Amino acid sequence: MSNVLYDAPGPRARRRALIGTVLVSLALLALAVLVVRRLDARGQLEWELWAPLVDPGSEEFPLVWELLGEALWATLTAAGLAIAFSLVVGTIIGTARMMLGRWQRIPLVAVIELFRGLPVVVTIFYVYTLVQTADIDISALPGEDGLWYVVIGLTLYNSVIIAEILRAGVTSLPDGQREAALAVGMTPRQGMMTVQLPQAYRTMLPALISQLVVILKDSSLAGLLGLYIELLRRGQLISQFLDSPIQVLFVVGLMYIVINYTLSRAAVLLERWLSRNRGGRAAMEQVEQVVPAT
Repeated sequence: MSNVLYDAPGPRARRRALIGTVLVSLALLALAVLVVRRLDARGQLEWELWAPLVDPGSEEFPLVWELLGEALWATLTAAGLAIAFSLVVGTIIGTARMMLGRWQRIPLVAVIELFRGLPVVVTIFYVYTLVQTADIDISALPGEDGLWYVVIGLTLYNSVIIAEILRAGVTSLPDGQREAALAVGMTPRQGMMTVQLPQAYRTMLPALISQLVVILKDSSLAGLLGLYIELLRRGQLISQFLDSPIQVLFVVGLMYIVINYTLSRAAVLLERWLSRNRGGRAAMEQVEQVVPAT
């Protein structure tokens, strides 16, 4: 199959690729050595700066990791709520856009294009400003107000992105899927919900997971605005107290990498499970039985 898509590289091409890989690797290694030497020259590799983060015997170690743990939970809470709401709202918006008529969907398309064009940080800050200016009381919601500023802002932005991802997934399906669903007596809405959307979710799962990772990373924007004490904001405060910004933010960055990698691996396992699971494909099997007749 690969030979159909592109010509296999010959010996000279492979040799050039190998030489280029070696040169780039040496350049990156030299850059890493230079950075380490600069940090060492400025005293940034001294043990006293790293001890509060890696040495359990340090006096600051328990307090630092207690604060980082609370901040990590705050980040996961905001991201989890935003992901859940974005998936639900995005599915509703995407389905409505595909089911409405040409003129009926114009206001919905305008809303989608509006929030797609706004930067996330602007959306979060606009939500904060609107709530404060309009004197909207959100104290009845669980958690602090700053949590809901970031959740609502992230939901507004990412729900329209997810709606477009799902619309692209449904559009990519063969027309026979919808026609077969109608042929077995389903209404257009039933065909969309039981046949097309499940396939679109499965087809666009990599793109959806990438967007969920974006939601998790974008939660740090609330910390930059000072609206919510999440992982990045807490790391900044700790680094100011310990006077070790490079060390603390390095650890915070590693925590983000671990979380995002875990989410990506969970998506791979979910995709494999969906491939093996046949319980959720009963409607598709019913449709496939009718396809030859139609």
